[in-house]
Amino acid sequence: MAKMMVSPMQCQMGFPSNSLQGRPMITSKMWNSLLLNAQRPKTRRGISAFKVLAVKSENGVVSRLEDLLNLDTTPFTDKIIAEYIWIGGTGIDIRSKSRTISKPVEHASELPKWNYDGSSTGQAPGEDSEVILYPQAIFKDPFRGGNNILVICDSYTPSGEPIPTNKRHRASQIFSDQKVIDEVPWYGIEQEYTLLQTNVQWPLGWPVGGYPGPQGPYYCAVGADKTFGRDISDAHYKACLYAGINISGTNGEVMPGQWEYQVGPSVGIEAGDHIWCSRYILERITEQAGVVLSLDPKPIEGDWNGAGCHTNYSTKTMREEGGYEVIKKAILNLSLRHMDHISAYGEGNERRLTGKHETANINTFSWGVANRGCSIRVGRDTEKQGKGYLEDRRPASNMDPYVVISLLAETTILWQPTLEAEARAAKELQLQV
Repeated sequence: MAKMMVSPMQCQMGFPSNSLQGRPMITSKMWNSLLLNAQRPKTRRGISAFKVLAVKSENGVVSRLEDLLNLDTTPFTDKIIAEYIWIGGTGIDIRSKSRTISKPVEHASELPKWNYDGSSTGQAPGEDSEVILYPQAIFKDPFRGGNNILVICDSYTPSGEPIPTNKRHRASQIFSDQKVIDEVPWYGIEQEYTLLQTNVQWPLGWPVGGYPGPQGPYYCAVGADKTFGRDISDAHYKACLYAGINISGTNGEVMPGQWEYQVGPSVGIEAGDHIWCSRYILERITEQAGVVLSLDPKPIEGDWNGAGCHTNYSTKTMREEGGYEVIKKAILNLSLRHMDHISAYGEGNERRLTGKHETANINTFSWGVANRGCSIRVGRDTEKQGKGYLEDRRPASNMDPYVVISLLAETTILWQPTLEAEARAAKELQLQV
């Protein structure tokens, strides 16, 4: 914030003489207090439409909402606030509510189960609306600080059955299989997202009702005419690090107003927990900034890149000597279950996977080395070293990470095609395995 220097003469100008009658003049002490408040470092920054300001006077203090939000309760109580987070009825909407816990906890198993009104989230009928939350993973709360936590939960009926939108339960079964455990599956997930102006639902930085210049200058760019929303991206980056999310990087994307961050490498179901928590944090930050978060895979039709959630994947045998042959066998299996994966890789993905803008056509499976126009990309280093990982470029930005990571493990580790199907696919893909 820039300082504004005002001379005594300027302070005396522009006020009718009768407007000051009966009112105390601003003393030097009060003026210094105002300046100190303006210069005080802020712990929260944002493009918020709602600000609470306060002036410290000689007669008392007007409490600021910001002071209360940043209040550290640890010296006064052992109690903490746990924010229970779950996935709503659309399978992509995030819900949460808070409760007090008597003391700090180290693991989700120490937390009580809770319930919510499933009829209000599209997950239960009104006459039997109670849905039970099972705490599964905890993260430090970057908004409340202290010992307060964010709690990733999944949802069950009162009798203990997972509800249909609970994709974590099935994923946990796959990742509990000994064959999968032995392969130590690693995931690196690239979450793309678009920032929209609140009132017009148009990308941040775009002229209302109009378009910026063609794509080209915006990817990993710097400058006010090319980059829109960096403060949000940076705030999210730091908040994720604070929370304990395994975020590994971020960058501006090809379409202006679009960003990406990467989470991983993460092992097994942890990858899904970290992505969902990172999405929750991003929703909270955009809420505070007065910007709308979109995970639509093609937010703007036309000659603009869509938004994906590319998933990098490897197993223990892929990372060892001779792993390249294991990768090619995995690609073969993925080709045979292409439509099974596509059907589970996000809503609206057909608008993104057109064969243009660094995508493969949704109806055709393909793979290639260093080819971003393929369904599965293998890196140059992986080919050169004969081991490494593959990148599944098909998942949409709104995919459920529990579904994607468990499908990849199931298809490449647990599922075995017939010899005839394997031979036919190998010939079509020109794979020697």
